[in-house]
Amino acid sequence: MPRPPNYEFQECWNKQRENGHEFLQDKADVNDALLSVQVRNPGQDSTVDKEVRSRSARQLSWIYLLKFQQIANSLAWMTSSIIYILRIANRRIRSSPDSTPPDSAHSKLYRVIKAFLILVIFLFCFELVAYFKGWHFSPPSAASAKRIVELVYAKWLEVRADYLAPPLRNLANTCIVLFLIQSVDRAALVLGCAWIKLRKLKPTAMIEYTVGVDAENVEDYPMVLVQIPMCNEREVFQQSLGALCIQDWPRERLLVQVLDDSDELDLQLIIKSEVLKWQQRGVRIIYRHRLIRTGYKAGNLKSAMGCDYVKDYEFVAIFDADFQPAPDFLKKTIPYFKGNDDLALVQTRWSFVNKDENLLTRLQNINLSFHFEVEQQVNGVFLNFFGFNGTAGVWRVKALEDCGGWLDRTTVEDMDIAVRAHLCGWKFIYLNDVKCLCELPESYEAYKKQQHRWHSGPMQLFRLCFVDVLRSKLSWVKKANLIFLFFLLRKLVLPFYSFTLFCIILPLTMFIPEAELPAWVVAYVPGIMSVLNVLPAPRSFPFIVPYLLFENTMSVTKFNAMISGLFRFGSSYEWVVTKKLGRSSETDLVAFAEMESDPLIETSGLHKSNSESGIAELSKLEVTKKKTRRRNRLYRKELALAFILLTASVRSLLSAEGVHFYFLLFQGVTFLVVGLDLIGEQVS
Repeated sequence: MPRPPNYEFQECWNKQRENGHEFLQDKADVNDALLSVQVRNPGQDSTVDKEVRSRSARQLSWIYLLKFQQIANSLAWMTSSIIYILRIANRRIRSSPDSTPPDSAHSKLYRVIKAFLILVIFLFCFELVAYFKGWHFSPPSAASAKRIVELVYAKWLEVRADYLAPPLRNLANTCIVLFLIQSVDRAALVLGCAWIKLRKLKPTAMIEYTVGVDAENVEDYPMVLVQIPMCNEREVFQQSLGALCIQDWPRERLLVQVLDDSDELDLQLIIKSEVLKWQQRGVRIIYRHRLIRTGYKAGNLKSAMGCDYVKDYEFVAIFDADFQPAPDFLKKTIPYFKGNDDLALVQTRWSFVNKDENLLTRLQNINLSFHFEVEQQVNGVFLNFFGFNGTAGVWRVKALEDCGGWLDRTTVEDMDIAVRAHLCGWKFIYLNDVKCLCELPESYEAYKKQQHRWHSGPMQLFRLCFVDVLRSKLSWVKKANLIFLFFLLRKLVLPFYSFTLFCIILPLTMFIPEAELPAWVVAYVPGIMSVLNVLPAPRSFPFIVPYLLFENTMSVTKFNAMISGLFRFGSSYEWVVTKKLGRSSETDLVAFAEMESDPLIETSGLHKSNSESGIAELSKLEVTKKKTRRRNRLYRKELALAFILLTASVRSLLSAEGVHFYFLLFQGVTFLVVGLDLIGEQVS
């Protein structure tokens, strides 16, 4: 609120003006009135002069006291923030797990980043000495150097300009070209999506199923197999089973396969109890468990498709354990296969029950909204091909058999099966208006592991199927789309230039200014691309700056995954289940409760004892949920890059680099927040 006017000072000022005396040395500088010296008039009364002097001193003391209070508050805030961060770091270090994490000091990329950090700190100390000696304004030359330090700095300037700046500039220009190509591709996808919206282009089905199941026309409904692969996912399986068992589809034409790879005995018993409960309600559901988890999810699906009864089914719908499709899901997807004998896959859009849970889920929602609204829809309409998302899709069984079935040669079995089906000539359809509820990972640890698998697997697949793409009977346009756009540009180029340009080259240019990056590369083009990414999720516009910074932060994980997949490092074949918390929307819970209490679906085989045992098993499940705890941890790559960027930001501040300083500062703080595990689900 504004400060109340000082009438005492105004009265003194007016009195001096009336007497014709100058209260200030400079009348024009009114803002510096309290810092000016009063000019004495020999004829002035001494008592008035003393009174004016005392009042001026009082005003100055008030201002100095206010300034001192502001400085003290700023210092106290900065000190408390630093102490808070140090305490968090200390607690993370003391509570970090004993097992070696994937991004530990033993990883090759971490060793490279650590060496880069040491180099940056050395260069910063060197430049700091030069700054305080004034060599930035008048750099010494080797001929005029009088001291050894001046000679060393002069030689450093020559080496920097002649030998270090040219290769760094060439690398920066290469990354800028890749950045612009990827930006053009992103803009073209957005324009394609706008064209689809403007012309209202979308797939059409030849038939449409009515609400409810007509007993007289059961033969019109094809045989559908529903598969739910899972592994130690005790928090989410119950909602998924409930949503799939209440599908509006003739029961004799539907079979649910629960493919459990869990190695926890108590969890196996709980899932069996849940399956038994739905069997007693009349649902055709089977529980399958493998003793040896070979091939992970691909091996699980391959084993299930090897059952003898699968030959009786025409379509197979696949859902991960955290997905909750609507009761009319099959009625909205199966009709598109009618009359399209070359159609292999119908993929639906994901919708998230916890997208507003925390900042991490909000940022994930921006990314995935663009993926489904723009990438999948544009590729589906114009190319009839896109990557299968691994869940919430319906496959034609004949297409799976024709392309060789599920293979466990990569960690992205969904993309693998989609590429092989495309090479065999099958077509895909994407339904943007059919949504399937699921859950986003709420902890950075789970999200990091998910992104590592999603970015290492495509490089494994590209290495394996490159020759097959060249030998296939596809047109050269589709071959070019597969190689240059689907694999190279969106899976390899994006993480490469993002990490190299913003985490390596940009900090180096602060110490080698001859290779400085222009401001439009640092701020303007990334800002425009971020706006395009946020367009499919307009409610997320307030998070556009955190989204830009967080995507650059994730580039280290994506780059590491891309390199490990391309060169077949050990971590690229690690398949880790993304942990979820088992959240459901309120509408789903109400619908599920209504189905639970509906007496029409109960059969005579459902006894009270079974119901009571089911309640006991569910109570057991709740207890195990409460016992599940996760500790925050430190991420060393992110912390090392945070110190690199913050050091470079201080160096840019000494050189008065405006845009570069702010970008490096905020990007460094973002790396620090992520490295301390302060984003996402907060637990102790």
